[in-house]
Amino acid sequence: MSLRNFIKELDELGKLHKIKEEVSTKFQAAQIIKKFDGEALLFEKVKNFSNKIVAGVCSSRDKICLALKVSKENLHKKILDSLNSPKKPSIVNDASVKTVLEKPKLSKIPILKHYEKDGGLYITSAIVAAKDSEGNENVSIHRLMVLDDQHLAIRIVPRHLYQICMEAKRKGFEELDIAIALGLHPAILLAAASPAPYGVNEYWIANSFLNEKLTLTLLENELHVPAEAEIAFEGKLLLKKEVDEGPFVDLTGTYDIVRKQPVIKLTKFMHKEDYLYQALLPGGFEHKILMGLPYEAKIYGAVKSVIPKVKDVYLTSGGCGWFHARISIEKQTEGDGKTALMAAFGAHPSLKLAAVFDSDINIFDSEEVEWALATRFQPDKGVLIIKNARGSTLDPSADQELALTSKLGIDATRTLLKPKEKFEKAKIPLLKEEE
Repeated sequence: MSLRNFIKELDELGKLHKIKEEVSTKFQAAQIIKKFDGEALLFEKVKNFSNKIVAGVCSSRDKICLALKVSKENLHKKILDSLNSPKKPSIVNDASVKTVLEKPKLSKIPILKHYEKDGGLYITSAIVAAKDSEGNENVSIHRLMVLDDQHLAIRIVPRHLYQICMEAKRKGFEELDIAIALGLHPAILLAAASPAPYGVNEYWIANSFLNEKLTLTLLENELHVPAEAEIAFEGKLLLKKEVDEGPFVDLTGTYDIVRKQPVIKLTKFMHKEDYLYQALLPGGFEHKILMGLPYEAKIYGAVKSVIPKVKDVYLTSGGCGWFHARISIEKQTEGDGKTALMAAFGAHPSLKLAAVFDSDINIFDSEEVEWALATRFQPDKGVLIIKNARGSTLDPSADQELALTSKLGIDATRTLLKPKEKFEKAKIPLLKEEE
């Protein structure tokens, strides 16, 4: 399963917007992606480059559902099922990503400059694969800032790759073999962004997403990349060399702080003959969907474990696809709303605000949500405030060094102590023709 196959499918459905005018990789392409945020774009002419750029292929739930061949109603279940039942992919030697082998030269690739104060050119849609000392392969998405033709700065948050790096350092290693791949089917990116437990290979999750149709190829450094990726690199993550990384615009649409981060030295570059460069606009819908959707599913599963009937979960776009959740449930006991809130906060530590609604409220409709707050919520009874809890370093209002924040929970479900009829919207019946 490839990015090209998916682009072709979007095109056949009339869901691919082709930009035929020549565009610059410095700000202009980013401006157009922002203008058409939520749409899949193909830039056919790129100034000073022969390769085309594709963007926005993961920028809506509809496109993710199309990629995973699942309905919106079953999307969270599909994600959870794949996380719980990963499938080993097939390995092939003859891979299209190995068509051209050459010395790494990042200046030959149409990498974008997105925002005015960016620390440099950034690769934003790449997956990075690495193995721990026991051979467990981890695959995750990382932003990569271009330093020169053969070097990148990589932002590593304290999660699986961070753990692998710390282990390698403790064992006295100065570098770690890594593989980088770009130009990928949406299922692979979604899997790489998923909250899989340590030791679970995200490629296996992607294969489950794709109903066991994913093929990988083995590189000389014993790491895998998708066989139909557009671009791949072999490299060394230099464990003892750090540089300033950033500024970079993250989910919030604001600049993340500058930090000392490790350097990657690229050693091999391989690609398809006429490779497509896959861009992702930081802070855009695609960024929010890829980061948020797997955690929506995680919240859904956590709430469902304590509340039998959960209708939906939505990490809102206004909440950066990360900080604010709306959850709809079928309430059975008076305390169910707060029980759901606590489960949600436990499932997604970066969550800052969560609101729970009855199943008759469309949580994707802000007017219905506000109506529920107006008619079913009492602040003295329905508010849950948690102080000095673990939050996200992306939130500029939080303590970004210690990752501490406060959290607000809102129970906007109707009380069971009053008749249900008091909370129902009035309806006008449809007249039959004979009437």
